[in-house]
Amino acid sequence: MLFVVGKSNVNRPYGQQYTGVLMNKKQIIQNAFSMPLYSPSYPPGPYRFINREYLIITYETDMSLLRETVPEPLEVSKPIVKFEFIRMPDSSGFGSYTESGQVIPVKFKGKQGIYIQSMFLNDYAPIAAGREIWGFPKKLANPELKIQKEALVGKLEYGGCCIATATMGYKYAEVSKSKILKSMQEPNYLLKIIPHANGSLQICELVEYQLKNITIKGAWSGPGTLELVPHATASVASLPVQKVISAEHFLSDLTLPYGKVVYNYIS
Repeated sequence: MLFVVGKSNVNRPYGQQYTGVLMNKKQIIQNAFSMPLYSPSYPPGPYRFINREYLIITYETDMSLLRETVPEPLEVSKPIVKFEFIRMPDSSGFGSYTESGQVIPVKFKGKQGIYIQSMFLNDYAPIAAGREIWGFPKKLANPELKIQKEALVGKLEYGGCCIATATMGYKYAEVSKSKILKSMQEPNYLLKIIPHANGSLQICELVEYQLKNITIKGAWSGPGTLELVPHATASVASLPVQKVISAEHFLSDLTLPYGKVVYNYIS
């Protein structure tokens, strides 16, 4: 049995001290930043990542299918998709987890960037934070990124099915850290969707964010493969692999800051 001496602040909104009275409207607004109000799913940002490890397979896909996937006013000019596996062993507020998904090179008002099409990860806190704050298209799954003999291997399992497998020759050749840094500094775009309590659409926005304080600790290229398997509710294979263009592996530290709304689909 657990005994608590005195008045405890356990399960109070983040940072709020014991008062013995009901919260008023002002206190609610001051403390409300995440669901649930009591024992929120994640702390306030921004969020720092140490030794964040990437495996990125860049591939060519069907242009007509790609154009049907990317929302306006973003523009897509090449049939290119990047499939990512990212291992995050040290993430402030989130701990250790792995994620995977597809991102698409796009342009917004003439500026080169990345549209995040899908994300799958194995930790609830970053799922909640990503969806609530920025609109990351995150779903619960079981991705992994491991060294297997002479290869770096990424696998994505969803609902008991392996829907993506990526392989790359481990550290075959070093690549320019500045080149990787430049690509990491590009803006990222998300389609944030939140329904009203009555089920209608309340928020539908294009959100932009840019990673900050990026350090590339090492970067490599090598031969790579990517296999995508159709799944009814995790449709990564809807952008099929026609040809693998490149495989990159790099290690970095970075900060994920808050974003900004750059386009509102409702107003």
